[in-house]
Amino acid sequence: MGLTQGDITLRAKAALDNADKIIARTCECAGFASLNGYAVETLDCIYKSSRNFDTLNKKLAAAVIAAAKQTPVCYCVDGSVCGDEACKIILKKHSDCEVLDSVSKASAAYSSARLLTPEYASVSGYSVQNLKSCRAVCVYDIDCEYIASLVKARLSDIFGEEAPCAFIRGSASQKIKIYEIDRQKHYDATCAVAVEEADFLKKSRYDYSDLEYLIKLLRAPNGCPWDRVQTPESIKGNMIEEAYELTDAIERADTDGIEEETGDVLLQAAFHSVLQEEAGNFNSADAITRVVKKLIFRHSHIFGGDSANNDAEALTVWEKNKKTEKNQTTYSDSVLAVPKNFPACMRAQKVGKRSAKCGMDFLSPVSASEKLAEEIAELLQACIAEDKAAIFEEAGDVLFSAVNTCRLAGVDCEEALRAATDKFINRFVKFEQLALADGEKIEEMTPDRWDYYWAQAKK
Repeated sequence: MGLTQGDITLRAKAALDNADKIIARTCECAGFASLNGYAVETLDCIYKSSRNFDTLNKKLAAAVIAAAKQTPVCYCVDGSVCGDEACKIILKKHSDCEVLDSVSKASAAYSSARLLTPEYASVSGYSVQNLKSCRAVCVYDIDCEYIASLVKARLSDIFGEEAPCAFIRGSASQKIKIYEIDRQKHYDATCAVAVEEADFLKKSRYDYSDLEYLIKLLRAPNGCPWDRVQTPESIKGNMIEEAYELTDAIERADTDGIEEETGDVLLQAAFHSVLQEEAGNFNSADAITRVVKKLIFRHSHIFGGDSANNDAEALTVWEKNKKTEKNQTTYSDSVLAVPKNFPACMRAQKVGKRSAKCGMDFLSPVSASEKLAEEIAELLQACIAEDKAAIFEEAGDVLFSAVNTCRLAGVDCEEALRAATDKFINRFVKFEQLALADGEKIEEMTPDRWDYYWAQAKK
Protein backbone atom coordinates (compact mmCIF):
# COMPACT_ATOMS: atom_id res chain seq x y z
CA MET A 1 0.00 0.00 0.00
CA GLY A 2 1.31 3.45 -0.91
CA LEU A 3 0.67 6.35 1.42
CA THR A 4 1.05 10.09 0.94
CA GLN A 5 -0.06 12.43 3.69
CA GLY A 6 -3.60 13.63 2.98
CA ASP A 7 -3.99 11.51 -0.17
CA ILE A 8 -5.06 8.16 1.27
CA THR A 9 -7.74 6.53 -0.91
CA LEU A 10 -11.03 5.04 0.30
CA ARG A 11 -9.85 1.54 -0.66
CA ALA A 12 -6.60 2.04 1.25
CA LYS A 13 -8.53 3.24 4.33
CA ALA A 14 -10.80 0.20 4.14
CA ALA A 15 -7.76 -2.07 3.94
CA LEU A 16 -6.21 -0.42 6.99
CA ASP A 17 -9.48 -0.64 8.95
CA ASN A 18 -9.76 -4.39 8.29
CA ALA A 19 -6.04 -5.32 8.46
CA ASP A 20 -4.88 -8.07 10.85
CA LYS A 21 -1.38 -6.59 10.87
CA ILE A 22 -0.03 -3.26 9.59
CA ILE A 23 3.67 -2.81 8.86
CA ALA A 24 5.18 0.52 7.80
CA ARG A 25 8.55 0.70 6.13
CA THR A 26 9.51 3.72 8.22
CA CYS A 27 7.99 6.32 10.48
CA GLU A 28 10.45 8.91 9.11
CA CYS A 29 8.19 10.12 6.31
CA ALA A 30 5.26 12.49 5.91
CA GLY A 31 2.93 9.69 4.85
CA PHE A 32 3.28 8.00 8.25
CA ALA A 33 0.90 10.59 9.68
CA SER A 34 -1.88 8.90 7.67
CA LEU A 35 -1.52 5.90 10.02
CA ASN A 36 -2.40 7.79 13.18
CA GLY A 37 -4.91 5.78 15.21
CA TYR A 38 -3.75 2.39 13.87
CA ALA A 39 -1.51 -0.19 15.55
CA VAL A 40 1.57 -0.08 13.34
CA GLU A 41 4.87 -1.96 13.40
CA THR A 42 7.74 -0.14 11.68
CA LEU A 43 10.91 -1.56 10.09
CA ASP A 44 13.21 1.34 10.99
CA CYS A 45 15.53 -1.04 12.84
CA ILE A 46 16.40 -2.73 9.52
CA TYR A 47 17.79 0.55 8.19
CA LYS A 48 20.43 0.58 10.92
CA SER A 49 21.58 -3.00 10.23
CA SER A 50 21.86 -2.69 6.43
CA ARG A 51 25.18 -1.95 4.75
CA ASN A 52 23.73 -0.61 1.52
CA PHE A 53 20.50 0.15 -0.29
CA ASP A 54 20.34 -3.23 -2.02
CA THR A 55 20.74 -5.12 1.26
CA LEU A 56 18.15 -2.88 2.89
CA ASN A 57 15.48 -3.67 0.30
CA LYS A 58 16.13 -7.41 0.46
CA LYS A 59 15.84 -7.36 4.27
CA LEU A 60 12.66 -5.25 4.17
CA ALA A 61 11.05 -7.61 1.69
CA ALA A 62 12.13 -10.67 3.70
CA ALA A 63 10.65 -9.23 6.90
CA VAL A 64 7.29 -8.52 5.27
CA ILE A 65 7.13 -11.94 3.58
CA ALA A 66 8.00 -13.67 6.87
CA ALA A 67 5.26 -11.78 8.71
CA ALA A 68 2.72 -12.55 5.98
CA LYS A 69 3.27 -16.29 6.50
CA GLN A 70 1.75 -15.89 9.99
CA THR A 71 -1.13 -13.54 9.17
CA PRO A 72 -2.35 -11.24 6.35
CA VAL A 73 -0.23 -8.08 6.30
CA CYS A 74 -0.90 -4.57 5.09
CA TYR A 75 2.57 -3.21 4.19
CA CYS A 76 2.71 0.59 3.90
CA VAL A 77 5.33 2.63 2.06
CA ASP A 78 5.46 6.32 1.23
CA GLY A 79 4.64 7.27 -2.34
CA SER A 80 3.85 4.76 -5.07
CA VAL A 81 4.18 1.00 -4.58
CA CYS A 82 5.76 0.61 -8.03
CA GLY A 83 8.47 3.08 -7.02
CA ASP A 84 9.52 1.11 -3.94
CA GLU A 85 12.32 -1.43 -4.53
CA ALA A 86 11.33 -3.70 -1.59
CA CYS A 87 7.75 -3.82 -2.91
CA LYS A 88 9.09 -4.89 -6.31
CA ILE A 89 10.86 -7.82 -4.68
CA ILE A 90 7.70 -8.82 -2.83
CA LEU A 91 5.49 -8.57 -5.93
CA LYS A 92 7.97 -10.59 -7.98
CA LYS A 93 7.77 -13.45 -5.48
CA HIS A 94 4.06 -13.09 -4.66
CA SER A 95 2.05 -11.84 -7.64
CA ASP A 96 -1.20 -12.42 -5.73
CA CYS A 97 -0.59 -9.38 -3.50
CA GLU A 98 -3.14 -6.59 -3.80
CA VAL A 99 -1.68 -3.19 -4.68
CA LEU A 100 -3.37 -0.08 -3.28
CA ASP A 101 -1.39 2.81 -4.74
CA SER A 102 -1.05 6.45 -3.79
CA VAL A 103 0.41 9.59 -5.35
CA SER A 104 3.99 8.72 -6.37
CA LYS A 105 6.95 10.75 -5.19
CA ALA A 106 7.75 11.56 -8.81
CA SER A 107 4.20 12.73 -9.52
CA ALA A 108 4.28 14.94 -6.45
CA ALA A 109 7.62 16.39 -7.54
CA TYR A 110 6.32 16.92 -11.09
CA SER A 111 3.33 18.86 -9.81
CA SER A 112 5.43 20.89 -7.37
CA ALA A 113 7.94 21.81 -10.10
CA ARG A 114 5.20 22.89 -12.51
CA LEU A 115 6.82 21.08 -15.44
CA LEU A 116 5.29 21.69 -18.87
CA THR A 117 6.49 18.55 -20.65
CA PRO A 118 3.55 16.10 -20.64
CA GLU A 119 5.66 12.91 -20.57
CA TYR A 120 8.45 12.37 -18.07
CA ALA A 121 10.61 9.62 -16.59
CA SER A 122 10.77 8.89 -12.88
CA VAL A 123 13.55 7.18 -10.97
CA SER A 124 14.91 6.85 -7.45
CA GLY A 125 18.16 8.64 -6.75
CA TYR A 126 19.57 5.24 -5.83
CA SER A 127 18.97 4.03 -9.40
CA VAL A 128 19.72 7.26 -11.28
CA GLN A 129 22.79 5.78 -12.98
CA ASN A 130 20.40 3.60 -15.03
CA LEU A 131 18.50 6.65 -16.30
CA LYS A 132 18.51 7.03 -20.09
CA SER A 133 18.05 10.19 -22.12
CA CYS A 134 14.56 11.64 -21.79
CA ARG A 135 12.62 14.85 -22.31
CA ALA A 136 11.94 15.33 -18.59
CA VAL A 137 12.59 13.44 -15.36
CA CYS A 138 11.70 13.48 -11.69
CA VAL A 139 14.33 11.96 -9.39
CA TYR A 140 13.22 11.17 -5.83
CA ASP A 141 14.86 9.63 -2.72
CA ILE A 142 17.69 12.19 -2.72
CA ASP A 143 18.20 11.70 1.00
CA CYS A 144 21.94 12.40 1.38
CA GLU A 145 24.80 14.33 -0.23
CA TYR A 146 26.26 11.21 -1.85
CA ILE A 147 23.03 10.37 -3.68
CA ALA A 148 22.74 14.06 -4.60
CA SER A 149 26.20 13.89 -6.22
CA LEU A 150 25.16 10.84 -8.28
CA VAL A 151 21.99 12.62 -9.40
CA LYS A 152 23.96 15.74 -10.34
CA ALA A 153 26.46 13.73 -12.42
CA ARG A 154 23.82 11.81 -14.37
CA LEU A 155 21.54 14.78 -15.01
CA SER A 156 24.54 16.88 -16.06
CA ASP A 157 25.35 14.23 -18.64
CA ILE A 158 21.81 14.28 -20.03
CA PHE A 159 20.76 17.93 -19.70
CA GLY A 160 23.99 19.86 -18.98
CA GLU A 161 25.20 21.09 -15.60
CA GLU A 162 23.98 24.65 -16.26
CA ALA A 163 20.42 23.54 -17.02
CA PRO A 164 17.78 24.82 -14.56
CA CYS A 165 15.89 22.36 -12.39
CA ALA A 166 13.49 22.34 -9.46
CA PHE A 167 14.80 21.09 -6.12
CA ILE A 168 11.90 19.87 -3.96
CA ARG A 169 12.01 19.33 -0.21
CA GLY A 170 8.65 18.47 1.34
CA SER A 171 6.10 20.87 -0.11
CA ALA A 172 8.70 23.54 -0.94
CA SER A 173 10.29 23.94 -4.39
CA GLN A 174 13.15 26.18 -5.50
CA LYS A 175 14.83 26.82 -8.85
CA ILE A 176 18.52 25.90 -8.98
CA LYS A 177 21.08 24.80 -11.59
CA ILE A 178 21.86 21.09 -11.92
CA TYR A 179 25.43 21.62 -10.68
CA GLU A 180 23.95 22.88 -7.38
CA ILE A 181 22.04 19.67 -6.61
CA ASP A 182 24.76 18.37 -4.25
CA ARG A 183 25.37 21.78 -2.67
CA GLN A 184 22.18 22.00 -0.59
CA LYS A 185 22.39 22.39 3.18
CA HIS A 186 20.00 19.59 4.10
CA TYR A 187 18.72 16.34 2.56
CA ASP A 188 15.94 14.02 3.68
CA ALA A 189 13.59 11.38 2.26
CA THR A 190 11.30 14.07 0.77
CA CYS A 191 14.01 15.62 -1.44
CA ALA A 192 13.56 15.31 -5.20
CA VAL A 193 14.66 17.03 -8.40
CA ALA A 194 12.56 17.72 -11.50
CA VAL A 195 14.05 18.89 -14.81
CA GLU A 196 12.92 19.14 -18.42
CA GLU A 197 14.89 19.72 -21.60
CA ALA A 198 15.08 23.12 -23.26
CA ASP A 199 13.93 23.90 -26.80
CA PHE A 200 16.01 22.06 -29.39
CA LEU A 201 18.21 24.99 -30.44
CA LYS A 202 18.75 26.08 -26.81
CA LYS A 203 19.84 22.72 -25.40
CA SER A 204 23.34 22.45 -23.99
CA ARG A 205 23.50 18.64 -24.36
CA TYR A 206 22.41 16.46 -27.26
CA ASP A 207 22.24 12.68 -27.77
CA TYR A 208 22.13 10.32 -30.76
CA SER A 209 18.38 10.75 -31.24
CA ASP A 210 18.90 14.53 -31.43
CA LEU A 211 21.52 13.97 -34.14
CA GLU A 212 19.05 11.94 -36.21
CA TYR A 213 16.32 14.51 -35.57
CA LEU A 214 18.60 17.26 -36.89
CA ILE A 215 19.42 15.27 -40.04
CA LYS A 216 15.70 14.77 -40.65
CA LEU A 217 15.13 18.51 -40.24
CA LEU A 218 17.90 19.24 -42.75
CA ARG A 219 16.38 16.76 -45.25
CA ALA A 220 12.85 18.12 -44.85
CA PRO A 221 11.27 20.04 -47.79
CA ASN A 222 12.21 23.36 -46.20
CA GLY A 223 15.61 22.11 -45.02
CA CYS A 224 19.09 22.30 -46.54
CA PRO A 225 19.26 21.90 -50.36
CA TRP A 226 22.55 19.95 -50.11
CA ASP A 227 21.39 17.53 -47.41
CA ARG A 228 18.12 16.85 -49.25
CA VAL A 229 19.82 15.50 -52.38
CA GLN A 230 22.33 13.17 -50.70
CA THR A 231 22.20 9.40 -51.25
CA PRO A 232 24.13 6.45 -49.75
CA GLU A 233 26.38 6.50 -52.83
CA SER A 234 27.05 10.23 -52.71
CA ILE A 235 28.23 10.23 -49.08
CA LYS A 236 29.87 6.80 -48.81
CA GLY A 237 33.35 8.32 -49.20
CA ASN A 238 32.74 10.65 -46.27
CA MET A 239 32.74 7.73 -43.83
CA ILE A 240 36.18 6.61 -45.00
CA GLU A 241 37.52 10.16 -44.78
CA GLU A 242 36.12 10.71 -41.28
CA ALA A 243 37.43 7.33 -40.09
CA TYR A 244 40.93 8.24 -41.28
CA GLU A 245 40.70 11.63 -39.57
CA LEU A 246 39.68 9.92 -36.33
CA THR A 247 42.60 7.50 -36.67
CA ASP A 248 44.94 10.43 -37.25
CA ALA A 249 43.70 12.18 -34.09
CA ILE A 250 44.24 8.95 -32.12
CA GLU A 251 47.80 8.64 -33.40
CA ARG A 252 48.47 12.25 -32.39
CA ALA A 253 46.96 11.57 -28.93
CA ASP A 254 44.78 14.63 -29.57
CA THR A 255 41.90 14.15 -27.13
CA ASP A 256 40.01 17.18 -28.42
CA GLY A 257 40.46 15.96 -31.98
CA ILE A 258 39.31 12.46 -31.04
CA GLU A 259 36.14 13.93 -29.55
CA GLU A 260 35.43 15.96 -32.68
CA GLU A 261 36.21 13.19 -35.16
CA THR A 262 34.24 10.60 -33.17
CA GLY A 263 31.23 12.91 -33.55
CA ASP A 264 31.87 13.17 -37.29
CA VAL A 265 31.95 9.36 -37.62
CA LEU A 266 28.67 9.13 -35.68
CA LEU A 267 27.19 11.77 -38.00
CA GLN A 268 27.94 9.60 -41.02
CA ALA A 269 26.40 6.54 -39.33
CA ALA A 270 23.29 8.54 -38.39
CA PHE A 271 23.01 9.98 -41.91
CA HIS A 272 23.05 6.48 -43.45
CA SER A 273 20.47 5.28 -40.89
CA VAL A 274 18.14 8.14 -41.82
CA LEU A 275 18.56 7.44 -45.54
CA GLN A 276 17.74 3.75 -45.04
CA GLU A 277 14.76 4.61 -42.83
CA GLU A 278 13.43 6.88 -45.58
CA ALA A 279 13.77 3.98 -48.03
CA GLY A 280 11.85 1.70 -45.65
CA ASN A 281 14.80 -0.67 -45.15
CA PHE A 282 15.80 -0.23 -41.49
CA ASN A 283 16.36 2.45 -38.87
CA SER A 284 19.05 3.15 -36.28
CA ALA A 285 17.24 1.07 -33.63
CA ASP A 286 17.44 -1.93 -35.97
CA ALA A 287 21.15 -1.37 -36.58
CA ILE A 288 21.96 -0.86 -32.90
CA THR A 289 19.87 -3.89 -31.90
CA ARG A 290 21.74 -5.98 -34.44
CA VAL A 291 25.19 -4.96 -33.22
CA VAL A 292 24.27 -5.49 -29.56
CA LYS A 293 22.91 -8.97 -30.29
CA LYS A 294 26.02 -9.71 -32.34
CA LEU A 295 28.32 -8.69 -29.49
CA ILE A 296 26.39 -10.83 -27.02
CA PHE A 297 26.53 -13.83 -29.37
CA ARG A 298 30.23 -13.45 -30.14
CA HIS A 299 31.14 -13.02 -26.46
CA SER A 300 29.89 -16.49 -25.54
CA HIS A 301 32.82 -16.73 -23.08
CA ILE A 302 31.02 -13.98 -21.13
CA PHE A 303 27.33 -14.61 -21.86
CA GLY A 304 27.37 -18.28 -22.86
CA GLY A 305 29.01 -21.62 -22.20
CA ASP A 306 32.46 -20.97 -23.68
CA SER A 307 35.51 -19.99 -21.64
CA ALA A 308 38.55 -17.81 -22.31
CA ASN A 309 41.41 -17.17 -19.91
CA ASN A 310 43.30 -14.61 -22.00
CA ASP A 311 42.92 -12.32 -24.99
CA ALA A 312 44.11 -14.98 -27.46
CA GLU A 313 41.50 -17.48 -26.30
CA ALA A 314 38.84 -14.76 -26.34
CA LEU A 315 39.74 -13.97 -29.96
CA THR A 316 39.49 -17.67 -30.87
CA VAL A 317 35.97 -17.82 -29.40
CA TRP A 318 35.07 -14.61 -31.27
CA GLU A 319 36.27 -16.01 -34.62
CA LYS A 320 34.44 -19.31 -34.05
CA ASN A 321 31.17 -17.52 -33.29
CA LYS A 322 31.66 -15.14 -36.20
CA LYS A 323 31.93 -18.05 -38.64
CA THR A 324 28.76 -19.60 -37.18
CA GLU A 325 26.90 -16.29 -37.36
CA LYS A 326 27.87 -15.71 -41.00
CA ASN A 327 27.26 -19.35 -42.00
CA GLN A 328 30.87 -19.73 -43.07
CA THR A 329 31.36 -23.49 -43.40
CA THR A 330 34.65 -23.45 -45.33
CA TYR A 331 37.91 -21.55 -45.11
CA SER A 332 37.17 -20.17 -48.57
CA ASP A 333 33.97 -18.59 -47.24
CA SER A 334 36.06 -16.73 -44.67
CA VAL A 335 38.63 -15.58 -47.24
CA LEU A 336 35.96 -14.43 -49.71
CA ALA A 337 34.31 -12.38 -46.94
CA VAL A 338 37.29 -10.00 -46.71
CA PRO A 339 36.00 -6.70 -48.20
CA LYS A 340 37.46 -5.88 -51.61
CA ASN A 341 37.57 -2.17 -50.87
CA PHE A 342 40.00 -2.56 -47.96
CA PRO A 343 43.34 -0.81 -48.52
CA ALA A 344 45.36 -3.32 -50.61
CA CYS A 345 48.00 -3.91 -47.92
CA MET A 346 45.39 -4.45 -45.21
CA ARG A 347 43.37 -6.78 -47.44
CA ALA A 348 46.43 -8.87 -48.30
CA GLN A 349 47.31 -9.29 -44.63
CA LYS A 350 43.72 -10.21 -43.70
CA VAL A 351 43.48 -12.75 -46.54
CA GLY A 352 46.83 -14.29 -45.56
CA LYS A 353 45.77 -14.53 -41.93
CA ARG A 354 42.42 -16.20 -42.69
CA SER A 355 43.80 -18.64 -45.26
CA ALA A 356 46.54 -19.66 -42.81
CA LYS A 357 43.91 -20.94 -40.36
CA CYS A 358 43.61 -24.14 -42.38
CA GLY A 359 47.29 -24.84 -41.73
CA MET A 360 48.57 -23.89 -45.18
CA ASP A 361 51.21 -21.31 -44.36
CA PHE A 362 54.94 -20.70 -44.25
CA LEU A 363 56.76 -22.28 -41.34
CA SER A 364 58.30 -19.00 -40.20
CA PRO A 365 59.14 -15.43 -41.24
CA VAL A 366 62.45 -16.82 -42.53
CA SER A 367 60.78 -19.23 -44.98
CA ALA A 368 58.43 -16.44 -46.05
CA SER A 369 61.46 -14.21 -46.64
CA GLU A 370 62.99 -16.88 -48.87
CA LYS A 371 59.81 -16.82 -50.99
CA LEU A 372 60.05 -13.03 -51.06
CA ALA A 373 63.60 -13.32 -52.43
CA GLU A 374 62.34 -15.61 -55.20
CA GLU A 375 59.64 -13.14 -56.16
CA ILE A 376 62.13 -10.24 -56.22
CA ALA A 377 64.37 -12.22 -58.55
CA GLU A 378 61.40 -12.86 -60.86
CA LEU A 379 60.51 -9.16 -60.81
CA LEU A 380 64.10 -8.34 -61.71
CA GLN A 381 63.97 -10.65 -64.73
CA ALA A 382 60.69 -9.09 -65.86
CA CYS A 383 62.23 -5.61 -65.59
CA ILE A 384 65.26 -6.68 -67.60
CA ALA A 385 62.95 -8.08 -70.27
CA GLU A 386 60.86 -4.88 -70.15
CA ASP A 387 57.72 -7.05 -70.08
CA LYS A 388 55.08 -4.70 -68.63
CA ALA A 389 52.49 -7.39 -68.03
CA ALA A 390 55.03 -9.58 -66.24
CA ILE A 391 56.33 -6.61 -64.23
CA PHE A 392 52.76 -5.89 -63.06
CA GLU A 393 52.20 -9.50 -62.01
CA GLU A 394 55.60 -10.00 -60.36
CA ALA A 395 55.36 -6.66 -58.54
CA GLY A 396 52.09 -7.85 -57.00
CA ASP A 397 53.71 -11.13 -55.98
CA VAL A 398 56.59 -9.24 -54.33
CA LEU A 399 54.21 -7.06 -52.36
CA PHE A 400 52.03 -10.02 -51.31
CA SER A 401 55.11 -11.98 -50.24
CA ALA A 402 56.35 -8.98 -48.25
CA VAL A 403 52.98 -8.83 -46.50
CA ASN A 404 53.21 -12.54 -45.61
CA THR A 405 56.70 -12.06 -44.19
CA CYS A 406 55.54 -9.15 -42.04
CA ARG A 407 52.41 -11.04 -40.92
CA LEU A 408 54.41 -14.05 -39.74
CA ALA A 409 56.86 -11.73 -37.99
CA GLY A 410 53.96 -10.18 -36.06
CA VAL A 411 54.17 -6.84 -37.85
CA ASP A 412 51.12 -4.83 -38.91
CA CYS A 413 51.85 -4.11 -42.57
CA GLU A 414 49.80 -0.92 -42.74
CA GLU A 415 51.60 0.48 -39.72
CA ALA A 416 55.01 -0.63 -40.98
CA LEU A 417 54.50 0.92 -44.43
CA ARG A 418 53.14 4.12 -42.90
CA ALA A 419 56.16 4.35 -40.60
CA ALA A 420 58.55 3.72 -43.50
CA THR A 421 56.84 6.43 -45.56
CA ASP A 422 57.06 8.89 -42.67
CA LYS A 423 60.74 8.03 -42.25
CA PHE A 424 61.38 8.65 -45.93
CA ILE A 425 59.56 11.99 -45.83
CA ASN A 426 61.57 13.16 -42.81
CA ARG A 427 64.86 12.15 -44.43
CA PHE A 428 63.93 13.73 -47.75
CA VAL A 429 63.08 17.03 -46.07
CA LYS A 430 66.42 16.97 -44.20
CA PHE A 431 68.25 15.93 -47.39
CA GLU A 432 66.87 18.95 -49.25
CA GLN A 433 67.59 21.33 -46.36
CA LEU A 434 71.24 20.24 -46.18
CA ALA A 435 71.74 20.50 -49.93
CA LEU A 436 70.11 23.92 -50.19
CA ALA A 437 72.14 25.16 -47.21
CA ASP A 438 75.31 24.36 -49.22
CA GLY A 439 74.01 26.20 -52.26
CA GLU A 440 73.22 23.08 -54.24
CA LYS A 441 70.51 22.86 -56.90
CA ILE A 442 68.99 19.45 -56.22
CA GLU A 443 67.70 18.90 -59.75
CA GLU A 444 71.25 19.49 -61.09
CA MET A 445 73.13 17.29 -58.58
CA THR A 446 74.88 14.09 -59.63
CA PRO A 447 73.98 10.72 -58.10
CA ASP A 448 77.14 10.89 -56.00
CA ARG A 449 76.02 14.20 -54.46
CA TRP A 450 72.54 12.75 -53.86
CA ASP A 451 74.11 9.82 -52.02
CA TYR A 452 76.31 12.18 -49.98
CA TYR A 453 73.47 14.39 -48.73
CA TRP A 454 71.17 11.39 -48.22
CA ALA A 455 73.81 9.83 -45.99
CA GLN A 456 74.08 13.08 -44.06
CA ALA A 457 70.32 13.23 -43.62
CA LYS A 458 70.26 9.61 -42.50
CA LYS A 459 72.69 10.43 -39.69
